[in-house]
Formats: sequence, C-alpha cells, structure tokens
Amino acid sequence: MHRRTRNTLLIVAAVLVLLALAIFLRSKAPPEAARLLPESDGIVYFDLKPIRVFLRKDQKPPQRAPEYQQFVDATGIDWERDLDQAAIALHRMPDPNGPNGPVAYSLVLEGRLTGKKLNAWLEAHATDRESYAGKTIYSIPSENRTVRVAQIGYDMVAVSNTPTPEQIHSIIDRHRAAALPFAGSSLLERHYHDVPLLSLAWGVGQIGLPFSESGAIRIFGFSLPLQSDSTIVASVTPALPVPGSLGALRVKVEEIAPSDEAAASQAADLATLMTLARGFTAPLGDNLANNGLKALLKSAEVTQHRERVIVTATLPASFLAKLAEGRGSPANSASAPAGAAN
Repeated sequence: MHRRTRNTLLIVAAVLVLLALAIFLRSKAPPEAARLLPESDGIVYFDLKPIRVFLRKDQKPPQRAPEYQQFVDATGIDWERDLDQAAIALHRMPDPNGPNGPVAYSLVLEGRLTGKKLNAWLEAHATDRESYAGKTIYSIPSENRTVRVAQIGYDMVAVSNTPTPEQIHSIIDRHRAAALPFAGSSLLERHYHDVPLLSLAWGVGQIGLPFSESGAIRIFGFSLPLQSDSTIVASVTPALPVPGSLGALRVKVEEIAPSDEAAASQAADLATLMTLARGFTAPLGDNLANNGLKALLKSAEVTQHRERVIVTATLPASFLAKLAEGRGSPANSASAPAGAAN
C-alpha cells in the first residue's frame, strides 16, 4: 500500500475513533440543562420529547383555561407543545415557615420558549430588572416572593424563586462558560453516574424535600420510613422500548443509607409499608389515578444491596395508553414562567 494512502487511512481511522469516543462520552454526560444548575440539595430532570410523542398521538388539542390561553396568545409559548427539557434544582430553606416554605427552586427550561414576545410579556409584568453578564433578569412578584426569569439562550430560560439572585447568576455564569460535558454542580458530579442510561426522568440528592412534612416524606398519603434529607437516586426508564411507543415504564428509587444495618432496617420497613399500601388501595374505585397507583404497588419490589435500599416498580403500557386518552395537562393551569417556580 502506498505510504500516503496508508497515512490517510490511519488519520481517518483515528478521527473516527475520537468521534466515537466523543459520542460515547456525551451519552454518559448529564444533559446541558442539568449541568447549568447551581449548587443545590437536590436535582430533578425531565426529558419531555419522547413522552410528548406518545401522549399526543392521535389526540385532540386540550382545552385551555382562559388565563393560560391569554399567556399562549401573548407569548406564543405553549408549555405542553414547546417545553422539551426541564432541570430543577431544589434548595433547602433555613426557615421552613418563610415565604419559600421548606424548599426553593431554580430551573433551566429548554425548548421553543424564547423570543421577543416572551421578552415583551416579561417587561410588562416585571416589577424590577437587573442586567447581569449581558442578560436581563426580570423580577416577577408571585405569592409574597420574587421569581427571577432570564432568557439565557435562543432556546433556554432560567427561573429561580430563591431569596437572593445568587442562584440565577450562577446559571448565567455556567452558560457563559460553555460548560464541558462533565461539568456541573458537585451533586451532579457525585451521583449522575448512578442514573440509568436513557432515563426519561431522574432525580438525585435530597429530592424528597418537596414531599416532606415534619421531616418525613409523604407520597400518595403514605409516610415513608425515610427522612427528607436522605440521599436518593430516582429514575423513570422505558422498560420495553418499542418504536413509536413508550411501552412500559420502569421506576427505580435508591436510597443511600448511612450503613448496611440502617439499609436493612429501612428495607424491611418499606417492604411492610408496600404490603399495607396494597391492602389500603385495593378497595379504591376504578379510575385513572387509582389504577396507576395499584399497578405500581402490585409490581413494586424492595431489595437491599449493602448500604443501598432499592425499590423498583413498573407502570404498564395500558395505563400509559389510558393516560394519553384522558390526560389533563398541568400546563393548562399555568400562566407564566413564574408559575413554574411558585
């Protein structure tokens, strides 16, 4: 083989290897919206594109509440149609009885959201404005607190209802720095590797904060034997991927306990709670919410692996199909970016 041809082939092969490595590393990296979040106690992320494809199949446009229709008309933004990804940082508040309650939020929203119409809406509703690093941060009053909103890119909006602007400043700084694939908060660095590949939604850290009451986590009316400051890794992943369909969804929740002994005790408590919950929910009427809860509880399993307590469950495709037929969009009652961080 001619020497020049051999060298060319070697260069092409090296480029292909580097490209494949870059794609592999990118698949392992956190989504950009999550990497832009500030330091926090917990992170929750949603990838809405595949869910929207399934839920909107052969569906009529939903009926919108009048105030939400006004927002759509004014901004051209329909959260159900235009929001592709949402990354939410949870910040524990020192005073749970303050205006933010026990937890404040910082969000990075990605999709077809930005533009002159949204800017005009923010200008009309803001009570204060701040120029920071070339971006305008709008302060919107909402329920005795201030929600700060900034358009940080052609497809990204940052929102925060924390008491100070420090968190939204951090989001803008990270966006300006064009964060590397594995950059992000210390929480993301510690726990994102625990999130299963292809997860449609996931959470890491103290994600029980929004559901906490007097230090305990309550979901569906049940008090879990976990504290709100427990380190948790939760995910929702397609269990049986089918082209054009979500199929079933696999729900997985891991708690990282302080010791193997504590994990064993909590696993036993959770298993008992699951058994009781199945009995409590058995008599519930036949409707979408009740049937979904029953399906989750029926498939739920609790296991322990060293210091980790693992709960898995499956949401069947039949429930997802019914959800698509009769869904009610939470976006229909929202009227602004501020509503996302109340």
